[in-house]
Amino acid sequence: MPLIIMCGHPCSGKTRRAQELKDYFTEKTGRKVYTVGDEGLGVDRNSVYADSQSEKNLRGALRSEVERKLNKDDIVILDSLNYIKGYRYELFCLVKHAQTPHCLVFCLTSADLSSEWNKEREVDCQYTQEILDALILRFEAPDSRNRWDSPLFTIQKEDTLPFEAISDAIFKRKAPPPNQSTQSQPLSSTNFLYELDKVTQDILLAVLDSQKTSVPGDLVVIPGATEKISFCHIFFIALTFLRNEKPTGKFTHETFTSLRTTSAAADLIHPLPYSLR
Repeated sequence: MPLIIMCGHPCSGKTRRAQELKDYFTEKTGRKVYTVGDEGLGVDRNSVYADSQSEKNLRGALRSEVERKLNKDDIVILDSLNYIKGYRYELFCLVKHAQTPHCLVFCLTSADLSSEWNKEREVDCQYTQEILDALILRFEAPDSRNRWDSPLFTIQKEDTLPFEAISDAIFKRKAPPPNQSTQSQPLSSTNFLYELDKVTQDILLAVLDSQKTSVPGDLVVIPGATEKISFCHIFFIALTFLRNEKPTGKFTHETFTSLRTTSAAADLIHPLPYSLR
């Protein structure tokens, strides 16, 4: 089900807003609502955000956790900074692959207000001023003109969350259609040729073996194919010639991209003996 992405400066009220959303949707929909965030992973903010590789690992862990929890029934709220445009695009690709709607809730605060709220936290939960300033400086604000940042709900300090509008965005809006980059890809041409070679070899051996016991007109089972073929005598050299010619002779780029399994390849190839009649 839908993904709600929280976004904003450090100490901008994201966690409070995420909890409000969780309470609302739990009460109104009866669905399970999962919150995924930095705190749930038990990270030390100051050490993680001081090191680019550690921060990258954190984003990867959050993304993986979101991916595990996305399903057809539950709501997932990602409560983190999500301040990098490219990372938000990755999350958008994730929901496209899952074919579920999403929305972005941007908690808009000034740098001064974030700094003030940071100082009001317990000491163990505070960002150092250096880390806070650096994160605010690197922040890439969402833009509703970008499809990965839309629909966008911008919330300021005194605003009430537009619960109904957010609900409509994630329940009444169609999921973004998957595209080639988010769909399961067919075998690459290199792997496909390898698999194709195996399939054609199995077919060749099956036809040769059938010549020991079959007579013309018998139906012969071809490995991996869903249909049987009518047997006819074929010379080994002719079969070998066809096996070598098939990939380069009739296969086009569209064939490679449309065949996703070796059984589909077998169905395409198994009429080989007919071409000798």
